[in-house]
Amino acid sequence: MYQVTIKGKGAMVDAFREEGIFVTFGDNAPDTLKDFCYSIDVNPVDGEVTPGCKLVIDGKEFKIVKVGEVANENLKNLGHVTYNFGGEDAECLPGTICMEKAELPALDIGSTIAIVK
Repeated sequence: MYQVTIKGKGAMVDAFREEGIFVTFGDNAPDTLKDFCYSIDVNPVDGEVTPGCKLVIDGKEFKIVKVGEVANENLKNLGHVTYNFGGEDAECLPGTICMEKAELPALDIGSTIAIVK
């Protein structure tokens, strides 16, 4: 239902690594956020991301457990989402997609991110 390839990364993308979080944003990321984001193209989303869908990073699957109320809209319009690997107990902010508790996978330019039903 959604797929994108990381095409760039800000100097501070690892700032949230210990918290199990990474952030994506399309080309229109504000300057204040660019350093903290992985840069992606804004690709279409076929349907709504909901709990029970899977996030797939470079072929590795993670179950989505919570979806913030503006995450779908932000993903469609801006490519902007915070991905949180804190599990069921994680605070799921409005623009966040929360996965099962897991170690944050390694990400780099060329990594693929997909969401599947």
